[in-house]
Amino acid sequence: MGWIKKILILLVAAFVVFYLFTRPEAAAEAVKTFFGAFESLGTFFTALVE
Repeated sequence: MGWIKKILILLVAAFVVFYLFTRPEAAAEAVKTFFGAFESLGTFFTALVE
C-alpha cells in the first residue's frame, strides 16, 4: 500500500505543477481563496473573544 500512496502523491504534485504553468491566474485565485478562508476563521474567533 505504501507505493500506491507515493504514486498518488506524485500524481497530485504533477497535476499541481501542470495547473500552475497552464493557468497561473486561476492558481493564484485559488491560493488567495484558500488563505482568505484562514483570515475569515481568524476574524470569527476574534469576534468570539471580544
